Amino acid sequence: MRCAMEHIVVQVEDKAKAQMLREFLAALDFVHSIDTLQPEDALADAAELEGADDFFALAGLWAGRDIQLDDLRRQAWPRRS
Repeated sequence: MRCAMEHIVVQVEDKAKAQMLREFLAALDFVHSIDTLQPEDALADAAELEGADDFFALAGLWAGRDIQLDDLRRQAWPRRS
């Protein structure tokens, strides 16, 4: 059985120190993998995440549909009805 792995994100300003940290982590036997993001990749990822959390992005999703809360509950939990 394989256990869930922990993920750690570290931001390093100095390229040389970042390289030393990668080399140190690679030498550890319990580190599974090391991924490196370039600054432009990190900005693109942040932009994607920002849009995903936009509450109003789904506004109007149920517009024009006759859906009642009781109907949803009956469908979700048929044994409780």
